[in-house]
Amino acid sequence: MINKEDKLPVTRQCELLDLSRSGVYYKPVPLSAMDVELMRQIDEIHLLCPFYGSRNIRNELWGKGYKIGRDRVRRLMRRMGIEALYVKPRLSIPHSGHVKYPYLLRGLEITKANHVWATDITYIPMARGFCYLVAIMDWSSRKVLAWRLSNTLDSAFCVDALEEAIAKFGCPDIFNTDQGSQFTAEVFTNVLRANNIAISMDGKGRWMDNVFIERLWKSVKYEDIYLKGYASMAEVRNGLVNYFKFYNEKRWHNSFDKKTPNMVYFDTLAQRQAAA
Repeated sequence: MINKEDKLPVTRQCELLDLSRSGVYYKPVPLSAMDVELMRQIDEIHLLCPFYGSRNIRNELWGKGYKIGRDRVRRLMRRMGIEALYVKPRLSIPHSGHVKYPYLLRGLEITKANHVWATDITYIPMARGFCYLVAIMDWSSRKVLAWRLSNTLDSAFCVDALEEAIAKFGCPDIFNTDQGSQFTAEVFTNVLRANNIAISMDGKGRWMDNVFIERLWKSVKYEDIYLKGYASMAEVRNGLVNYFKFYNEKRWHNSFDKKTPNMVYFDTLAQRQAAA
């Protein structure tokens, strides 16, 4: 991992490892083994029932034998950055004074690569803690264009992922996000505006406006994270390198007539370029 005594600058080490720069200096608050286990259970319940608040999650935990109070559930949910569907998720608290952007996807037919990209952040449980994952996805093909891990909920790792996606795949016409502070921050929106990308933001509490990202999180967790039980961010990163390669290149989708995200992305990109 990062060696602050190395001659190679910390910034360059972060770039090579795809890690958030600000996260290097973050000192995490220790978690008990029980809290780590409870957060894993809460994450699974929330993924299946995103409309559950702390009361229903507490009840589910009781049913699994975890006799804990609702206050503890609330505290862990806040730390994970999740709330019930009917309330705007904590990962998506708007940046103070941010510009309001309209939701541009309502009724829009999205059938070509690089028409619309979307992004979101999710909590990733580990054996001895947790981290956060951000991904940039092409809406029409579901291809994951770029991703980053961080142990903090700042904007830096989101900007890093966005800049990588643009460098590799060019610019979309529209970029859709929720109203999270990471995405409404000027450091993030400035990248979009500098590349003449139209900014679209979901309505309050409308996680379904980014439904394909939500489906991606379910796939990532049930097909990789929960099965592997990674112990550290380094292990998570190595595992996700392999998973996203599989997801893009080999995981076919019924909605695409058993084509992979890569097949759909590059096919429709060629069609778009031919029509230009």
